[in-house]
Amino acid sequence: MAQLIKLQDYISRYELDFSRYPSQFIRLKKQQWEKIHTAWEDEDSFEKEPAIFPEMDSEERQGLFHKVKNLFKKESSNSIQVEELTYDDVELEIVPSLLLAKSEMELKQSFLDHLFQFQMRWASSTIAEKSFVDSSYYHDERLKHFLQRFPDSYFLLYEPIFLLKKAPVEVEVMLLTPTELWCLAFIEEEENAVYIGSPDHFWQKRVGETESKVLNPSLSASRMEKIVKQLFTLYEVELPIRKAVVSRDGYLDYPDAPAELLLLDKRSYEEWFQRMRVSVSPLKMMQLKAAKALLEYCQTTSFKRPDWNKEADE
Repeated sequence: MAQLIKLQDYISRYELDFSRYPSQFIRLKKQQWEKIHTAWEDEDSFEKEPAIFPEMDSEERQGLFHKVKNLFKKESSNSIQVEELTYDDVELEIVPSLLLAKSEMELKQSFLDHLFQFQMRWASSTIAEKSFVDSSYYHDERLKHFLQRFPDSYFLLYEPIFLLKKAPVEVEVMLLTPTELWCLAFIEEEENAVYIGSPDHFWQKRVGETESKVLNPSLSASRMEKIVKQLFTLYEVELPIRKAVVSRDGYLDYPDAPAELLLLDKRSYEEWFQRMRVSVSPLKMMQLKAAKALLEYCQTTSFKRPDWNKEADE
């Protein structure tokens, strides 16, 4: 699961100590997946294998399992405290409802959904501060798609706002891998729409016999590329910068597109996506340096937690 290091202008836990949180998330995820998978397999064994405690009937076996599950839950809550941090918002706790999954595939998806909620907390709060999160992000299909289907070593900046020369600049999606950074601009307005590209300010959109104009998405990709180049130069970051226009449900027709602009549409997106997913590269120092540089210039809007204010006044 990719790591959501910045969402809009919300305060991110990654802003506190970037040398620590990425590896911490990977470790927590691995530990908890092993625990929940073991518990799920145990439940499957208790319910489906009479050879286990054959002297018991199914009701007795089920009762024993629930006792084991409760012990498991207590053990997990004690063992996954994040080092040096005791605030309960940093814990990745096991949710008992995950054990209700009927298949391993369903278990994996439920676990990823659980991780999504966890990542949203880390991307909108710290121990002392929180940000007001637009509820639409919890149901954002594109956000879930990128978080849940890319490797743990990928960092995602989703609609971040950069503060450049005191002027806020909102961009779209930046995907930072161990070896490169992708600036992704999306044009996904209607299923099977055809977008006719050009260097102009507007592109043509065709759906059946209907034609209309849409803002040129490559302008957004180029704006992101320009911001990243400036920050990478300032912080001496040496990583390739790629840019692409993405239409997962439509078609992009731009024969004269600049060579450095990748067009990913219904015909080509899946191949690019699968190629990106198979990466097994671990976190790299230059990648961490790049992430720190980007976060340094991201705008953050937050407020002190009420309980933190109370403690500070005492």
